[in-house]
Amino acid sequence: MAEKFAGHIVLTVDGREIEVVSLNASQNTGRKPVMTMNRKKRVSGHARGLTTYELSLEVAIPIDGSEPDWAAIEDAKITLYPEGHDDQRESYYGCACTSVSASYRVDGEAVRSLSMFALDYKRE
Repeated sequence: MAEKFAGHIVLTVDGREIEVVSLNASQNTGRKPVMTMNRKKRVSGHARGLTTYELSLEVAIPIDGSEPDWAAIEDAKITLYPEGHDDQRESYYGCACTSVSASYRVDGEAVRSLSMFALDYKRE
């Protein structure tokens, strides 16, 4: 029997659907090794740090001028809806854009590359 996996993902930013080409999300736990002087000459433990969420995405550039001002986005909510599985959505809260760039390809569409960070993440 074949396993089923999540299909397409719809991205919404503040209630508005955005056409996404690709999305990469990463979580950094912030844990750090604690270096101490001991007889074993190795790390003896770790310290808790601040968790951070980094988002890197590419969005299609619409021709009709309906594109949001990405550089001005602060405190946005980004929700991922796996198609056919509305009960497994993931949301990033307090998103702010840190960089915006454009990319044009001969064999594809023009896209905006965005780097963002989020203050919180929840699986809903």
